[in-house]
Amino acid sequence: MKPLDPRLLRTADAVRGYLAVTVGGGLALTGLILLQAWLVARVIAGATEGLGLADLGAAIAAVGVVALARAGLAYGAETAALRSAARVKSQLRRRLVGHVTAGPPDIAGRSAGELATLTTRGLDALDDYIARYLPQLVLAALVPLAVLVVIARADWISALIIGVTLPLIPLFMALVGWHTQARTRRQWRLLHRLGGHFLDVVEGLPTLALFRRAKAEAELVRRVSDDHRRATMGTLRVAFLSAFVLEVLATLAVALVAVEVGLRLLYGELNLETALLVLILAPEAYLPLREVGARFHASMEGIAAAEQVFAVLESSTGEPPRGAGRLPARPGRGVHVQVNGLSLRYPGRELPTLDDVWLEVPAGHSVLVDGPSGSGKSTLLAVLLRFLDPDHGEVRIDGRPLHDLDADAWRRRIAWVPQHPHLFDDSVAGNIRLGDPDASDAAVERAARAAELHEVVTALPDGYATRLGERGTRLSAGQRQRLALARAFLRDPELVLLDEPTAHLDPDNAAKIRTAVARLLRGRTGIVVAHDAGWAEIVDHVVTVENGRTRSSLGVVSA
Repeated sequence: MKPLDPRLLRTADAVRGYLAVTVGGGLALTGLILLQAWLVARVIAGATEGLGLADLGAAIAAVGVVALARAGLAYGAETAALRSAARVKSQLRRRLVGHVTAGPPDIAGRSAGELATLTTRGLDALDDYIARYLPQLVLAALVPLAVLVVIARADWISALIIGVTLPLIPLFMALVGWHTQARTRRQWRLLHRLGGHFLDVVEGLPTLALFRRAKAEAELVRRVSDDHRRATMGTLRVAFLSAFVLEVLATLAVALVAVEVGLRLLYGELNLETALLVLILAPEAYLPLREVGARFHASMEGIAAAEQVFAVLESSTGEPPRGAGRLPARPGRGVHVQVNGLSLRYPGRELPTLDDVWLEVPAGHSVLVDGPSGSGKSTLLAVLLRFLDPDHGEVRIDGRPLHDLDADAWRRRIAWVPQHPHLFDDSVAGNIRLGDPDASDAAVERAARAAELHEVVTALPDGYATRLGERGTRLSAGQRQRLALARAFLRDPELVLLDEPTAHLDPDNAAKIRTAVARLLRGRTGIVVAHDAGWAEIVDHVVTVENGRTRSSLGVVSA
C-alpha cells in the first residue's frame, strides 16, 4: 500500500495545497525541535558549571518562546489538517455521487447499501489519514535526517549507533503493515457487506414478514455483524502489538545511545553539553517513525475506503477522448454496427470474457445473441454502451470507431432495456419519461400503447399519475419490463439493446414483450441477448456466443 495514493493528488485539489502547507510546517517544526534541544542542553550545562540566572535568563526565555511556538504550530497544523480533510471528503463525495447518479451503472454490481456506506462512513475514515498520518509522514522524512546530521556534527559515535538502529523501525513497520493490510481490507469488505445487506433487509421487510423470514434475516444480520466485529478486533490486536514492538525497539535503541554516552561522559571523553544534546535529540529521531506506525494503523480504514472510491470512479467513466466527435443524426434509420476482433478480460480473471469476437449488424437489421450464461453476451452489450473498453479490437458505428464518438451523444441514440430495469418511486408517466424528459402526455400514452402497457396503466388507481413505489412494487416483473420498453419507444432510438427481456417471465407476459419488441425493432438496428428460442422468429439473424467467441447462424458475419 502506497504511503500517499497519487490518485488523491489528481482527484482532490485540497490535498495538493495541504501537502505544501504540511511540508512547510514540518520544516519549521524540525527547526524548532533542534533549537529547543540545543537551548535546553546549554541551560543545563551552564547551570552545572555555576552560571547564574542573569547569564542564563535569555536562554531560559528562549526555551519558553520555542515551546510556545511549537504548541502554536501544532495547533495551526491540526486545524488546517481537519479543514483540508473536510474539503477532500466533500470533493470525493460529490464526485462519487455524481458518478453513481449520472454515470453508467456499476459494472462490479455493488449494491446501493455498499455505495451508501462508502460515501458516508467510509469517507469519514479519511480524517485520520489526512489530518494525522500525512503530517506525521512528512515529519518522519524530515526530523530523523535533521537530527542525525546535528548529532553527527556533535558526536559521530552516537550518530553511528542511531544510523544503524533507525532503519529497523520502518523495516518492522513494513512487515507488520503487510500483515495488517489484508486484515483491514477484509474488515472493510465485511463492513460493505453489512451495510448493503442491512439496506436490502430494511427495503424488503414487508416481503420478509409476509413469508415469515424476518427472524432468519435478523440472524443473518447478526452473523455478519459478528464477523465484522471479530475482524475489527483482530485488526486492533495487530495494531496494538505492532505499536508495542516499535516502542520496545525505539526504547532499546535510545537506551543503547544513553549507555555509551554515559560511559564516555564518566571517563571524560565527552563534555556535558554535547552529551545532553545527544540524549535530548536521540528520542526525537525515533519518535516520528513510531508515530507514523501508530497513525498508519489508525488510518488504514480510510486508505481502504479511498481505494474503493477510486475503484468506483475508474470503473467505466465513459468520458470521451479529447477532440471526440458527435454521432450525426440519422432520424428514422438504424446504425451499422461492426465488432472487429473484440477481446476483453476482467481484472483478476485468467480467461478472457470476450475472445476475438467478430460481428456485423447492418443498419435496420436485428440479431439475437444466444449462448450459455457467462459466455460474454452481457459484456458485449456493455462494450457497445461504452461502459467497458476492450483490451483488443474495436467497434465501428457507420464506419467510425466507437471510441471516437462522444459517449453521451452516443448513448442518447441507444435504448437499453436490461434484465432488471430500475423503476423509481414516481408516477407511471414520470418513469416512462426517463426516455424523453420533455415528452408530452400524448407521447407517453402512445409509447405505453406500443409497449402493450396501456391497459395495465388504465387499471391502476390514478392511471398514469399512479405512483409505483420503490423499484416499481405496484407492477409485476412483466409489467416492469413493458414499462422499460415504453421508455425505449419514447426515446425513438437508432440502436436497441435488450438483455434477457423475457427471463423468468410466464409465457403470456413473454409473448407480450416479444410483440412489443418486434414493433420497436422495425426500421432500427437491434441486438437482443436472450436464451428464449422464440426470439429467432422476430430477429433477422442469430449468432451464438460460446466461451467468449461468436459462432454465426443465419448469415451474421462473425468469426
